[in-house]
Amino acid sequence: MRNRLTIKSKNKKTGPIPVSTTERKSCPKSCLFKKNGCYADGGPLAIVWDQTATTHGRPWSQLCKDVAAMPEGQLWRHNQAGDLPHKKEIIDYKKMVKLTLANQGKKGFTYTHHDMAEKQNRDIVKLSTRHGFTINLSGNTLKHADELKALSIGPVVVVLPQDQTKNLKTPQGHKVTVCPAAIDKTDKINCANCGLCAIADRKTIIGFPAHGMRKRHAGEIAQG
Repeated sequence: MRNRLTIKSKNKKTGPIPVSTTERKSCPKSCLFKKNGCYADGGPLAIVWDQTATTHGRPWSQLCKDVAAMPEGQLWRHNQAGDLPHKKEIIDYKKMVKLTLANQGKKGFTYTHHDMAEKQNRDIVKLSTRHGFTINLSGNTLKHADELKALSIGPVVVVLPQDQTKNLKTPQGHKVTVCPAAIDKTDKINCANCGLCAIADRKTIIGFPAHGMRKRHAGEIAQG
């Protein structure tokens, strides 16, 4: 499973923090947005993503070495595109343990669309998150976000319709905070100075309005 690490991102929404990319085959079949409205399927990020599997990709072991070498307390985002490594839809335990250990003392966070009906997937999310590498469970709809929240294994995020800019609640009453960077018109708020997604024990679900070249289609999926 090949990766690439950008030490200082130029993305306005993430800010100047390290971000990684994992090749496309990391994305599970359980992701409803796979080749179906994914924000990473267009623009410059799509080019970076495609290159990760070939000319610019490096082994998982190198990613872990690079993460371990980051300064103490460094906030970083794993997977601006891609998902967690897996074997036949089961998250790779050994690889995730190595990454979680490399992240000790850092503030790594990521998101996953892997199927949490699989016990091993739930166990890995819970283990990594409890040991400092925050894995956000990605909800497709508000109803799905409620289901993920009920698992109590990690924080939850959810895709929202593209025009959703105000905080709201799920059908079961859980608060959804719209990503501050997604609605900030000044570009002053980003992952680097927000850090909500890295907070493992937060109560709120973070909502991301559908974005990217196929945001309308992704927004339709989010509406259920």
